[in-house]
Amino acid sequence: MEQFLNNYFIDDYFVIAMVRILIALVLSGLIGFERELKNHSAGFRTHILVGVGACLMMLLSLYGFEMFIDKYDQVRFDPARIPSYVISGIGFLGAGTIIVNGMTIRGLTTAASIWTVAGLGLVVGVGMYATAVFTTLIILLSLVFLNNFERVVRKNRSSLFITVVALSNLKVKELIAVVEDHSLAIKQVEVENVENDLRHIHLKIDYNTSVNKVVLFERLSNVNLVKHVAERN
Repeated sequence: MEQFLNNYFIDDYFVIAMVRILIALVLSGLIGFERELKNHSAGFRTHILVGVGACLMMLLSLYGFEMFIDKYDQVRFDPARIPSYVISGIGFLGAGTIIVNGMTIRGLTTAASIWTVAGLGLVVGVGMYATAVFTTLIILLSLVFLNNFERVVRKNRSSLFITVVALSNLKVKELIAVVEDHSLAIKQVEVENVENDLRHIHLKIDYNTSVNKVVLFERLSNVNLVKHVAERN
């Protein structure tokens, strides 16, 4: 029985595989835990599964075909073949975390972290432990500190909602040109047709408090065919 286990169940690389899978679990779990704390759709478990799975595929690529290589002279060893499919295939899982709502996109950072965790799993699987640990630290520092940096940057930015009442002949791109001339980004545009040949155009703008709101409203009201401009809550 012991000989059977040694020959068919526990091979020469079992200890190596076990160590590398555990390291992949810890490193990918750290990144997943950071995502979990921020209530993202792909959190602790997802990142662990991706990291461990990628590590497993790397181990398979390195050690899974050695008996065939030893038995058949014509078999060639290509350890990069399976990992290349992992790198390209993980994009489908990352795409599932991206949510598009109008002009707002969420989940890009989580998708990128999943793709990176897959890379970590491959790196650990091949035995590059120091590189994997260093990369994990870089990723965690980026996710934590750059997120705080983005919050500081966004303190001076908020969403401004504007309703423009105009004749139906007005081209919306004329309003967009005025807004973009103030270096502001438009998040959402809605056009509502009402009676008396009028249209209500609702704009959601990524507003910078350094921009003079009075000047912006005045320029919008001076656009030909515009009847009224008002801020809405």
